[in-house]
Amino acid sequence: MDEKQRRGIGMTSQRTRERLVQRLRNEGIRNESVLAAIGNTPRHLFVDEALSSRAYEDTALPIGAGQTISQPYVVARMTEALVDDGIPNKVLEVGTGSGYQAAILAQLVPEVCTVERIRRLADQAQRRLRQLGYRNVRVRFGDGNAGWDGDGLFDGILVTAAPHGVPPELLEQLADGGRLIAPEGEQGQAQELVCYHRQGEQTTRTCLGLVSFVPMLRGTAG
Repeated sequence: MDEKQRRGIGMTSQRTRERLVQRLRNEGIRNESVLAAIGNTPRHLFVDEALSSRAYEDTALPIGAGQTISQPYVVARMTEALVDDGIPNKVLEVGTGSGYQAAILAQLVPEVCTVERIRRLADQAQRRLRQLGYRNVRVRFGDGNAGWDGDGLFDGILVTAAPHGVPPELLEQLADGGRLIAPEGEQGQAQELVCYHRQGEQTTRTCLGLVSFVPMLRGTAG
């Protein structure tokens, strides 16, 4: 992938990205590292070419297989909630999708593990992230409800689809002092963006606002 593709032109240019960043700042995103990561990431390369002119609108867009790339404000809000009290060393993302959220995280934390239940999306995201040079991201095809077995605990977990309630397997993989950010609730009804914060044997739950996400499903798909 050459530098011209990465920079974009017209509605995918760096100037358009900067306008998105200013819009997010006006909407309340305060973490400058998160805003810089948004501004540095070529979102137009994470959507279908036919939608690239809309890539820097603050809206969710379809990426195929019934999935979407999240609204930039939601990506920024969830990322900010994850890193505001300190940069985690290792983060698990559940629901890779196009790889955009993983690309944002990769610029902020040393190690990102991301799991996707739809094989086609997992393969596409892995290729895209490699082409763009995000070497600290590992992509796995699997059921995100089970998390990422066999690699220790995570300082942060970010879930990009909405379960009725966060699976206990994910909470069990959260390290002491770690945070888990996830939407909760049924599609088409009020969903809450929540933060689970583990402190020793206690885990607190805080609501961060209302959101709308696709449902978190069990199992895998080709």
